[in-house]
Amino acid sequence: MKGALCALYSACAYIFFFATFLFAIAFVEGIGPKTLDSGAAGSGATALAIDLALLTIFALQHSVMARPGFKRVWTRIVPKEIERSTYVVFASAALALLIWKWQPLPQPVWTIADARWAALLRILSFGGWALVLISTFLISHLHLFGVLQGFARLARREPEPMKFVTPLFYRWVRHPLYVGFILAFWAAPAMSLGHLLFAAATTGYILLGIWLEERDMAAQFGTTYLHYRERVGMLLPKIRLRPVPTPHEIRR
Repeated sequence: MKGALCALYSACAYIFFFATFLFAIAFVEGIGPKTLDSGAAGSGATALAIDLALLTIFALQHSVMARPGFKRVWTRIVPKEIERSTYVVFASAALALLIWKWQPLPQPVWTIADARWAALLRILSFGGWALVLISTFLISHLHLFGVLQGFARLARREPEPMKFVTPLFYRWVRHPLYVGFILAFWAAPAMSLGHLLFAAATTGYILLGIWLEERDMAAQFGTTYLHYRERVGMLLPKIRLRPVPTPHEIRR
């Protein structure tokens, strides 16, 4: 019974994440019922304060709950099998709150008048979202969002730890998923002040998140990850004649 409940919880958490993710795409791209620039514009100072608070909540949730020290304490409260799914629930809730309560700052920063350049930027932005999703599948999408862990007890096996792999994009940049987010946020044919705030704040958080994540990865995988970090660019590829070797090749 406990295994079935864990599996059901993980499945529901994943559905919640995916629905929020799709809504976030519409939110940023300006095509949904609630977007970065929709709604009545109120006081600029009030809107700025609310938006910064929402961004702070989102960043703190991601940073604190992702740390190994927090997980060690957290798994004394929630079963290990659903720890990742619980993180996904909180992360999706923080994102949903941000979308729901976001206050528009519609003042224009730039607008691309040329239809061809505007279309190119729109393609780049949606390409960024595609890169985000593809990158998660390259490193085990279902593990990343807690589904495999949640179904482990039902399958009568222990949850497997995340493995260090460098498929496809990861052989050229260390964080293609974050590259996708940056493209999605900045490739805007029309950039408002609110969109600029969102893009700048999330990019700053991405850089902080990379520092925290790489510190944890180095602690977990040791010299394998340190060697990988030396050879592969963080967000842009390093120009090399040969791609970085796989972890198996490194160990050999």
